[in-house]
Amino acid sequence: MTVAAREPAVNRRARKGLPVLAVCVLLGAIVASLFYGSQPLPAAEVLAYLRGENIAEANAAVMDLRVPRTVLGLVCGIALGIAGALCQAHTRNPLADPGLLGVSAGAATGVVFAISVFHFTLPAQYTVFGLLGGLLAGAVVLGLASRIRVANAATSLVLAGTIITGVLNAISSTVVLLDKVTMDRFRYWTVGSLSGRDASVLWDVAPWLALGLILTVLNAPSLDALALGDDVAAGLGRNVIRDRLIGLLAVVVLASAATASMGAIAFLGLAAPHLAKRIAPGGLPGVVVLSGVLGGAIMLLADTVGRLVLETSELSVGIMLAIIGAPLFILIARSSRMRRANDSL
Repeated sequence: MTVAAREPAVNRRARKGLPVLAVCVLLGAIVASLFYGSQPLPAAEVLAYLRGENIAEANAAVMDLRVPRTVLGLVCGIALGIAGALCQAHTRNPLADPGLLGVSAGAATGVVFAISVFHFTLPAQYTVFGLLGGLLAGAVVLGLASRIRVANAATSLVLAGTIITGVLNAISSTVVLLDKVTMDRFRYWTVGSLSGRDASVLWDVAPWLALGLILTVLNAPSLDALALGDDVAAGLGRNVIRDRLIGLLAVVVLASAATASMGAIAFLGLAAPHLAKRIAPGGLPGVVVLSGVLGGAIMLLADTVGRLVLETSELSVGIMLAIIGAPLFILIARSSRMRRANDSL
């Protein structure tokens, strides 16, 4: 057997090990998030806390913040990764992310409303408003897209999302510019952060995250058929309208819950699916699962690095993801282009 004939088999074996590596990276990110932070703690103290043993009061206070922060970052990273993969699959747009459905703009408008009208100051107070804003914006986008008659459904969705996002951004920007107090409070939300989020924030969005995951499980078996085109999928016995609606509802619910709880997050829903496509051994359902794994890992790693990069303070996870995500996405795009060029030779 020639070397050329052996190479595909070797590549396939190596590819099968990559999902296991991704899971290991996620586990490592969880450990790093628990053990490292701006306030150094002995590993023995961290382990004792996790076992439920009594530790020093100051260290216990640190862990009382670090554990909910790690859990929230994990579930929100998974949610955004899955939402990004579903959004790209259903819109057939490799550059799509959950913000395309107006979710981020809707959540921002809900938070602005909570701050300016009810004068809320804490993330736990305006999380529900951000969630409702994202859900309503996503529902309006889906409803408007069904009314727009253009070449295909994906184009209608993009147009509807652009329209609603522009309107909501104009509303929230007007309120923020006219109210200095709202501006001061809103800017801390809009950069995207896990800091200051306690367990109550997670409990507010947990039912919606669970609903989004259930919708994802229901939608995953249809993705490979839908990727062949609506006509082919219908010929294979799929209810195309129902499958698309379930998938897009999953995107809206997952992205709304994650955005409401921690603010606007860039690049994660875009980059995680691209990484997953390179290492997923199966079809699109495998890409969705790995997108969640990689989304959780990237979120926690970015948050941990943000805690350590400065001596006297920390960088929010939204800023760290922008710093890490932009070069990462450029590398992914360049390597994909080079691979296509090599395949054409």
